[in-house]
Amino acid sequence: MSEPSPTSVRRGRLLRFGAAFVVLLAVAGYLVVQYLTGSAAPRCRVVSGKDDGASYEFTPEQAVNAATIAAVGTTRGMPERAVTIALATALQESGLRNIEHGDRDSLGLFQQRPSQGWGTKKQIMDPTYAAGVFYEHLAKVPDYTTLPLTVAAQRVQRSGFPEAYAKHEPDAILLAAALTGRAAGTLTCQGRPAPTATGGPDAVRAALVRDFGRDVLQTAGAEVVSRRPSPSPTPTPTRATEEAVTIPVPKRSTASGTARERGWELAHWAVANSTALHIARVSFAGREWSRGGFADEWRTAGSGDGEASAAEVRIVTGE
Repeated sequence: MSEPSPTSVRRGRLLRFGAAFVVLLAVAGYLVVQYLTGSAAPRCRVVSGKDDGASYEFTPEQAVNAATIAAVGTTRGMPERAVTIALATALQESGLRNIEHGDRDSLGLFQQRPSQGWGTKKQIMDPTYAAGVFYEHLAKVPDYTTLPLTVAAQRVQRSGFPEAYAKHEPDAILLAAALTGRAAGTLTCQGRPAPTATGGPDAVRAALVRDFGRDVLQTAGAEVVSRRPSPSPTPTPTRATEEAVTIPVPKRSTASGTARERGWELAHWAVANSTALHIARVSFAGREWSRGGFADEWRTAGSGDGEASAAEVRIVTGE
């Protein structure tokens, strides 16, 4: 058999190199599109307030659902332990996603079954309803706050794999501490606006009512705040105005904890909903989260204009 000519060998190498280069370009293009569209996961993160290095990463979809579960719990006056149990259950049952399928007729965040009296399909697919009916059943479990999480969850769910809840307890503890407001400044998201969602004060107010009930808006208002032009001779382009929802924080402790915890609960809720509601900035108690280059941290707010006051949570919307 004759040996291939040097020209054929070079041509083969060039073809292989070209094919590999095309694959690399395709991968790079995919990653760029994922970054620009905000569809790469995970994009949210919660860390421990104890500086022990514990953390959990999750997606904006999971963040919205987790924030709803926590808000429904605290609004009902349920303790942080109840929120932890609910979050661990939803992590096991659905991965904190509101899915329309499951074992037999199981649906939603908690895989509740219409045939077992949990509600209609439409009700169960409403995360607020699903969380509420879970807490309703949990509250009937004697001494659930002192039971092992797997036992408490199993007495509500009647799962075929009761021990499976245990592996989610560390992540649920981190989420519950942040979303009930006990661990301040521990939840962040990249906050890139979702392409199909709508934002603005009205959308934020509607979502607040959805998760916390109408009482949360008794003293909350939407306002337009003018931004002063930069004194710099070459100012960077900014929007002339920004729209914000300002929520006064009660001075006294509430059923869901202290006033400070209530403030951080609302602040973390806003960050968790930042992608869905096009929230650009959240400030509370002298600290501020903003999407963009510093979206992975709560920075000290040094503007001195009262936006980061402990008396109110300020949620700024806009592109």
